[in-house]
Amino acid sequence: MDLSKLADELRNFEGVTRKKEIKNVVNNFNFQEDYDFDIVVDFGDDAAIIGIDEENAVLLAADGIWGKLLEADPFWAGYCAVLVNANDIAAMGGRSIGMTNIIGIKDCDKGRDLLKGLKEGVSKFGIPVLGGHTHPDAQCNVLDISITGIVKRDNVLRSDAAKTGDKIVFAYDLDGKIHETFTLNWDTTSMKSKKYVRDQLKVLEIIGEEHLANSCKDISNPGGLGTLGMLLEVSKKGAMVDVSKIPVPEDIPLNHWLKMYPGSGFVFTAPENKTKELIEKLEFAGIESAVCGEVKNDKKFMITDGTEKTMFFDFDTEYICGC
Repeated sequence: MDLSKLADELRNFEGVTRKKEIKNVVNNFNFQEDYDFDIVVDFGDDAAIIGIDEENAVLLAADGIWGKLLEADPFWAGYCAVLVNANDIAAMGGRSIGMTNIIGIKDCDKGRDLLKGLKEGVSKFGIPVLGGHTHPDAQCNVLDISITGIVKRDNVLRSDAAKTGDKIVFAYDLDGKIHETFTLNWDTTSMKSKKYVRDQLKVLEIIGEEHLANSCKDISNPGGLGTLGMLLEVSKKGAMVDVSKIPVPEDIPLNHWLKMYPGSGFVFTAPENKTKELIEKLEFAGIESAVCGEVKNDKKFMITDGTEKTMFFDFDTEYICGC
């Protein structure tokens, strides 16, 4: 394995580099004003957390579907719009309760396919679309979805709570296939029952309730290492990760796998004495999991193959999302 080549390839992967613009957006907002509610977490996590009383919180998230995916397969884009939002709420230890959407339609045929996919996603994951806005004369085809979830405040899984010494656990459902129209998607849900995919989301809620992890993030467009990098960045930590220990499907090269968006994939950091139970919970739900590294106190994200090691990101001098 050429570790330096792998690091360079993943650092320059579009799924990672396009996150840099987040910093310029976030810099326009601050929450120093006196609001009538408790903003527990805002930018930098899979969902914002709004405390509504001493015990309960609301989770708010939104995702826009990557234009490349929408043009390649509008049905699959509509379906994935539900999947990615469901995973965002699950990664926080929460339960999704409803979505709203914004749809822009330039091509009516693609618009119809997009809506069919959205309907299929709603049916599969059991999360209703309750309203939204439609642009019938848009200049391009667009789908954006916002989602609301609920969670007990004490059970939240955050991205920014990794602790020095935590073990890093990568967790993937490996029972799937590369999607035929978009090779960066690892489809593990379209062929499975509603109960199966909903149980996989439920296990994240249980992990939060039983406090088995200090931090969590769902693996998304930046791929496995890129997603972990975002978690480490907002936690102000570094890590050493052995990429040879990351669960990988047969016949998929590691460099491609680490760019893929899985149907069910998460990265956790957890105290060493909780990793066994964490992994047991995940694997019972069909999510293969392994300890692949450790959180470090410095801000250097290093990777190794068990022999050589190289820098992936140095968060003292660079950033992924800038949150």
